[in-house]
Amino acid sequence: MADSVSDPKEAPNEAEKTAVEPIRMPTMEEIRGQDIWNNCAVRSVVSGVMGGGLGLFMGLFLGALDNPLMQEEMSAKQQFIYTAKQMGRRSWGSAKAFAIMGLTFSAAECIVEKARAKHDMTNTFVAGCVTGGAMSARGGPKAACVGCAGFATFSVLIEKFLDRHT
Repeated sequence: MADSVSDPKEAPNEAEKTAVEPIRMPTMEEIRGQDIWNNCAVRSVVSGVMGGGLGLFMGLFLGALDNPLMQEEMSAKQQFIYTAKQMGRRSWGSAKAFAIMGLTFSAAECIVEKARAKHDMTNTFVAGCVTGGAMSARGGPKAACVGCAGFATFSVLIEKFLDRHT
């Protein structure tokens, strides 16, 4: 018959079950850092810069994939110059679009979060709607509504996938 006593390494004793870890207070540097990051302007500018960087790299990558239409008639030097120009145009355009998108989304989310005093999925939905609507507003009211709905849905799906809100 097997012994009913379990291995002491596996089961914690009574003192370990009730032990509570002490609370660590944040340092002044951590508090200042949180105060800076909680500023909507700072958060928005950082998101805009990061979005611009992402857009720059995406534009470089996608610009490199563009092939000239008259590839047979162009020399290697002409193809290289053409590709470099395409990469530059694409990267600049993508950088601007992603910077505006990041700045707008982050600013809208931060402002809604501060106004509602809640951190939940509604903030993400509203920020996505504002961003999508603003990015597609040049196309008219229909395009703005479709952009709002599309970007809000995309934002909520990304938040669900990343599991940031419980």
